[in-house]
Amino acid sequence: MPAEANMSDLPADARIMEAATTFLRRYGPRRATVVAIAESAGMSHANVYRYFPSKAALIEEVTAAWLRPIESEVRVIAESPDPAPDKLERILAAIQRAYRDKLERDPQLFQILAEAAQIDAPVARKHRARLQGAVQRTIEEGFVQGNFRQVDMPRALALVFDVAHRFLHPAAIVMDARTTRTALNTRASRVTRLLLQELRAGRY
Repeated sequence: MPAEANMSDLPADARIMEAATTFLRRYGPRRATVVAIAESAGMSHANVYRYFPSKAALIEEVTAAWLRPIESEVRVIAESPDPAPDKLERILAAIQRAYRDKLERDPQLFQILAEAAQIDAPVARKHRARLQGAVQRTIEEGFVQGNFRQVDMPRALALVFDVAHRFLHPAAIVMDARTTRTALNTRASRVTRLLLQELRAGRY
């Protein structure tokens, strides 16, 4: 929302989302209550429940909202006309970069995703499925183009996410918070090169 915008000018659901995002960014989910968020949005907590059935549902929607641009970027890369190996490398780099950016800018919000991923909460599961869909489409194109040797799609997907786990799993991103971007990028590039070699050779 632009700095000059007035929250009172927003529709009620958007006001709730804006207030919830601001509260979670500042204090995290454990201090968040529907009453506090409602007060920030300038409405009663009963009105919040008209749009969101619970605090958990509201937090999930806030998380889903900031994940959408990442999913959109990955989808655009997957739909581009570039060769599959280039696209796969760009997809993995885009996810890693976007996660690290969010961790540095909004650590409280990113921690919500990390915890959701650890318990396989719906918001994390849906997000992962969208990313996996883009990766699968790219691998399938690689099979058709002859860039990757086709063996077994589930095994190919497992290879990608197993090998790149450190750079793609939200909990791993948190654990590497003190590692410099330069060091992580170097390691990620090395891992990606090895991954592409295995996909080309069909060693999975």
